[in-house]
Amino acid sequence: MNPENKTVRDVLAYYGTDSEYGLSNKQVEENRSRFGRNKLKDHKKVSIIVKFFMQFNDFMIVILLIAAAVSFFISYLKNEVDFLDPIIILAIVTMNAVLGVLQESKAEKALEALKKMSAPMAKVIRASNIKMVTAEELVPGDIILLESGDFVPADARLISSSNLKAEESALTGESLPVEKEADILINPNSAIGDRKNMVYSSSSVSAGKAKAIVCFTGMETEVGKIADMIISDESPQTPLQKKLEQTGKTLGIGALLICGIIFVLGIFKHMEPFEMFMTSVSLAVAAIPEGLPAIVTIMLAIGVQRMAREKAIIRKLPAVETLGSANVICSDKTGTLTQNKMKVVEIADTNGKLSSTSEKNKTILEYASLCNDSSISAFGDIIGDPTESSIIIAASSLELDKKELDLKFARVGEIPFDSKRKLMSTIHKINDGFLIITKGAPDVLIKKCTEYLEGDRVSAMNLSKYNSLNKINSQMAEKALRVLGVAYKKVKNFPDKYNEDTIENNLTYMGFIGIIDPPREEAYDAVKTCKKAGIKPVMVTGDHIITAKAIAEKLGILEDGDKAMTGDELNNLSQEELNNIIEEYSVFARLAPEHKVRIVKAFQSRGDIVAMTGDGVNDAPALKAADIGCAMGINGTDVAKGAADMVLADDNFATIVCAVKEGRGIYSNIRKAVHFLLSSNIGEIITILVAILIGFDTPLLAIQLLWVNLVTDSLPAIALGLEPPEKGIMQRKPFSSQKSLFADGLWSRIICEGLMVGFLALIAFGIGAVYYDFGSVPEIGRTMAFSTLSISQLVHAFNMRSDKSILRLNLFENIYLVYAFIIGVILQVLVITIEPLAVIFKVKPLSLENWFTVVLLCLMPIVIVELEKFFTSDEKEASKFKIFDKSKSELKKMKS
Repeated sequence: MNPENKTVRDVLAYYGTDSEYGLSNKQVEENRSRFGRNKLKDHKKVSIIVKFFMQFNDFMIVILLIAAAVSFFISYLKNEVDFLDPIIILAIVTMNAVLGVLQESKAEKALEALKKMSAPMAKVIRASNIKMVTAEELVPGDIILLESGDFVPADARLISSSNLKAEESALTGESLPVEKEADILINPNSAIGDRKNMVYSSSSVSAGKAKAIVCFTGMETEVGKIADMIISDESPQTPLQKKLEQTGKTLGIGALLICGIIFVLGIFKHMEPFEMFMTSVSLAVAAIPEGLPAIVTIMLAIGVQRMAREKAIIRKLPAVETLGSANVICSDKTGTLTQNKMKVVEIADTNGKLSSTSEKNKTILEYASLCNDSSISAFGDIIGDPTESSIIIAASSLELDKKELDLKFARVGEIPFDSKRKLMSTIHKINDGFLIITKGAPDVLIKKCTEYLEGDRVSAMNLSKYNSLNKINSQMAEKALRVLGVAYKKVKNFPDKYNEDTIENNLTYMGFIGIIDPPREEAYDAVKTCKKAGIKPVMVTGDHIITAKAIAEKLGILEDGDKAMTGDELNNLSQEELNNIIEEYSVFARLAPEHKVRIVKAFQSRGDIVAMTGDGVNDAPALKAADIGCAMGINGTDVAKGAADMVLADDNFATIVCAVKEGRGIYSNIRKAVHFLLSSNIGEIITILVAILIGFDTPLLAIQLLWVNLVTDSLPAIALGLEPPEKGIMQRKPFSSQKSLFADGLWSRIICEGLMVGFLALIAFGIGAVYYDFGSVPEIGRTMAFSTLSISQLVHAFNMRSDKSILRLNLFENIYLVYAFIIGVILQVLVITIEPLAVIFKVKPLSLENWFTVVLLCLMPIVIVELEKFFTSDEKEASKFKIFDKSKSELKKMKS
């Protein structure tokens, strides 16, 4: 079947469908079972077993396995049957691999769920009803409706089209949109780019609208034939993950050097070479947070799921960390800052006489209903743009039925709405010729009119009337109304070739329609939150500047000292001039889509991290240019969603602010996990290094080090990633994207706290060795050091929850950390108290007195870090007392 070479009637007959009725539900099911679902085959999934063995593809794990092999070989050569060390090493490595697979699988499931949530939609006619379905549900024979901004969901033969242009660069490499036409036949051997009566999956509609019949789906589409070249399931690493991987490598080299030094020192002090080798290797593995990238991935995945529940669908993982740095949010007005619940409240004629939706201005509503793409479904629902739908509702209150009007004045041509022109035109057949109606922005439309309607009389437009009409527009806009103008002209002959230049001129202006779209209640609080968080909210809209300013003032976006600018004024500025003054402006009105790109670049030139909203196909460049592109989930086109980093499922400005809060929380939690892991790992190095330097026996054996690493590096770190955002997180300045992850003194705190953990373990070892082992093999000392090192790290995890005192936090707000602590402590106690495990880990049962000492030492991280927080948190104390202008010395006096 070559649909491009067949007439529409032949194609419809071949698939057993009808252009008005579509397929029945039964036919849909039959076709789906015959042709399958409309999706491309994924790459072959990696099996769990392969994923498991891939976990061993790590430099440090390889070293550990070599160490296990060496241990086994030496035991064999010595004719010993003690293979416990290599067996335990293998068991711990295996457990680490299992945890790695579980983490990876959880992240994959989260990303898979997101793919489904952001799947493209298609408008389809089935059993005479227009409905929205996911593109995957389409089958050959379905009748689909396409309009500007839609992704084409399958290969389809055009039934009818109006000024249709499709961007097919993914298939043809041709960047310019291709004009399409339904009523032609194409040679079946023609190249894809020449098949003007077909539209193809993976392309997008850049202009116009069309009705088409789906011919090929899934792997049978043109893009399906080259699927292996364009499908990729691999998610690139985020910048943060790359930073952490580099940090891990640096720490790895440092840890290997230190472990080498420890090994050499041990040999000089006549310690057992094999035991020192195993201890050094184990310490190297324990010291390096090799699980950190995996933990970060799972944190990001969990954060993304949280955001999805808040209606913010993250399409690209780097956006999560970028959100924490955002300090400018450029938002559209309609539907984002406002409710998008449009209602016609005023109609004005050309003399400015206002009325509500009464008989007086019925003709204006009648013409606006004809020049309108909203439609009424079989169930009486109005489908279409909210602004256009409000006109249909207002017309129906005057007994003007949209369906009857369309039958009476059949539409024979149209020029769809374009955000650049800010106009839409339709051509209708009437008795003595053709009626052309144009609807759109009054300030643009008035310029295209040479006459105006005054009652039943048509008068010539003059400068005075031109000014008068603009004044009426401004007066209505000052009431925060969205104002549309309506104009018309009648012609005897249908234009041979109609376009905006031939149709949208010499019009007769009829009047104005004022539509109210009240601000969202939650937008007031969201704007306040932005300003407290150091984020500048900016309104970018195509609406009249007076309307935009009125709404912006109500919401608190436009305050004293802030300025507003129109697109025309922006055109008169060079990019450099705009860069220099951009900070003064909070409202940009009457914008064309290309203006948004300039605004984004101007803010970025000052080092700002910019989030930008958009919904149209022409917004895609701005969404790509912004640090975080936010597409509208309800009214956004598929092209806008494809270009965005984040999709707002509810088109709500407050959702962006919630997402920023979550983004800050995730970034903060990653810092907490890094802080915890590195301070713990440094503590392990300090314990061994200092003990050898001062002449102690090795305070921890290899197997004990590996156990501590397993208990402390997994559950507590992940639990910190589940910490809810702190209450004051939106009262801080955004994270600087230029700063290192270890900025603001984090490295010094990690080192100090590592020393603390290490010395607590050494104190436990010293007490046990001196007072309980009495100079013999330090088994009690090692057991006490082993328990102190492990449990003190679990206790120390609670210090990571906040820079504030943990006494001011709700202990059970992060229940996962409580569970991680309880599980870790239980495992540690079991290892010591259950005899077979005690033999394996070479520990001795502890007395109540020993346990009392261990518990006392394990609680010390809370005491020490609480003191550290008290003496280093001057700014936080100042904030607490609402005093910002005190010096540090004065604050210390206040504390004392």
